[in-house]
Amino acid sequence: MTVFKHHGEMLTEKRSENGFRVVRRGRRFGRFYRQRSWHWVFFLAALFLMCSVPFALKFFSHGKLESRALNTQEVQEVTSDTVKPRSNRTRRCLDNPISLCQFDSKFWKLFWLFDTILLLFFPINLSDFACIIGFSESVTEIVELNDFMNFSKFSLDYIEKEDKPSTTNFFEPRFGGHQSLQEREKSFYAENQTLHCGFVKGPPQFPSTGFDVDVKDRTYMNTCKVVVSSCIFGSSDFLRRPTSRMISGFSKKNVCFVMFVDEQTLLTLSSEGSIPDDEGHIGLWRIVVVKNLPYKDMRRTGKVPKLLSHRLFPSSRYSIWLDSKMRLQADPMLIIEFFLWRTRSEYAISNHYDRHCVWEEVVRNKHLNKYNHTAIDEQFIFYQSDGLTKFDPSDPNTPLPSYVPEGSFIVRAHTPMSNLFSCLWFNEVDRFTSRDQLSFAYTYLKLRRMNPEKPFYLNMFKDCERRQMTKLFKHRQLSPPSVT
Repeated sequence: MTVFKHHGEMLTEKRSENGFRVVRRGRRFGRFYRQRSWHWVFFLAALFLMCSVPFALKFFSHGKLESRALNTQEVQEVTSDTVKPRSNRTRRCLDNPISLCQFDSKFWKLFWLFDTILLLFFPINLSDFACIIGFSESVTEIVELNDFMNFSKFSLDYIEKEDKPSTTNFFEPRFGGHQSLQEREKSFYAENQTLHCGFVKGPPQFPSTGFDVDVKDRTYMNTCKVVVSSCIFGSSDFLRRPTSRMISGFSKKNVCFVMFVDEQTLLTLSSEGSIPDDEGHIGLWRIVVVKNLPYKDMRRTGKVPKLLSHRLFPSSRYSIWLDSKMRLQADPMLIIEFFLWRTRSEYAISNHYDRHCVWEEVVRNKHLNKYNHTAIDEQFIFYQSDGLTKFDPSDPNTPLPSYVPEGSFIVRAHTPMSNLFSCLWFNEVDRFTSRDQLSFAYTYLKLRRMNPEKPFYLNMFKDCERRQMTKLFKHRQLSPPSVT
C-alpha cells in the first residue's frame, strides 16, 4: 500500500491518524496485492507460451510468420463544438486493449481464442492503468494567459433571504430556498439576474438554515484566490492529506487547502490523533468546522462545498474539488494550467469510468438502492419531458463525450457561466435527488440549449487522468441512502 511506499512522510502521516487501522488495512492490501500479482504472473506466462506456439510451428513446418504491433492510440478530447482542441502535447491513454502479438492466417485465430479463455479466468481491469498527463515541469514555467478570463460576461446576484408568504400560515425556511418552477426556468438564461444558489436565510425570527461557519474561518476563506477543498461529514472518511512532496512550495504558500467537517467528524479525527494546530491546520488542510448542517442527508450536505465553492470562497478565481475518499497527488497549479488554461476551458470534470448514458445511471442507482426509487423516477420523467435524450456516441453533434460524470474531481474557473452552471446544478440536487450524476447532463444541455450565443467551455476529460492525479480509497463507512 502507498502507506509503506511513500517513504517516511506517508508512513508518519498514517500512523498519526490511527496506527492500528493502518496495519490492519495494510495487511488486507498485502493479500490483495499478492493475488493480483499472481494473476499477472500467470497472464504473462500464458501469453509468452501462446506467442511461442507460432514460432515453434514455423520452426517445424517452415511456414511464413509475420508479426506486427499496434500503436498506442493518441487521445484528444474536445468536449464542446465550441471548445478549442488541446495543445499539441498529446496524452497517451491505456484505455483500450493492446495486442502484444498479432499473427496472420490461421495463427491469429488460435491466439485470440487462448487469449479470450485466459481473460475469462484472469480478468484484467484496464482502468487500473492511468493516462500519462503532460504536466509542465514546474509551476515556475506556467503563466496564465492575459485574456483567459475573457468568457461570457454577465452579472449574477444571489437570493440571500426569503420572507414568509402572507398567503400561508406554515413556513419553513430552507437552505436552498423555495424556488418556483417559473423562477427555475428563468434562471437558466445566462444574463444579469438574481437567482437561488443556496445560503438562503429566513425571516429574523426563524432559525438559521444551516452551514454555519465561524467568523474566523469565514475571514480566512474570503482571502483565498485559489482553493482546493473537500469535506467529511458524519465521520464517513479518514483524513487524506495531499502528498506533500508533489505540492510545490508556491502552491503551499498561495493555495488554500480547506477541509470542511462537522463536529462529529472533528471528534473522530481528534480521537485518532489528528488534532488541528493553533491555526486550525492538520498538515496542509485548514480544518473548517460546519455547524447546523442544512440537510439530514449527508450526501446532499456534501454537495454544498462541492458545487458552491464560488459562494464559500467569494474572492477565489479558481477552485479544485476532490472527494474525501481521494488523496491529491499532483500540484494544484499544474492541474489548473493543464485542464483549464491549456484548453481554454472554464470548467473541467472527468467522464464516468463505466457509464455514459443517464438511462444506465438511473438503472444502476435503483439496482444498488442508492436512493428512493420513486424519487429517481420522478426526476427522470421530468427530465425526459424537458428534452433529455439518450447519449449517442455515434452522433457527431453530441456535445460531450459522456453524459455521466465521475464527479469526485472538479476543476473550475470562477467565471459567470461556470458559477451559473454550479448554481443550476446545485438547485437540481436541492429540488430532486442528491445523486448529482443524474442531473449533470440535463443541467448542462439545458443551459447550452437556452444560450446558443453564449457558449459554456466545459472540458470533460478522461477518467484515467483523474486517477493519475489522485489516490483512491474506500469510504470508512457509508451513510444510508435517503428515502425522503
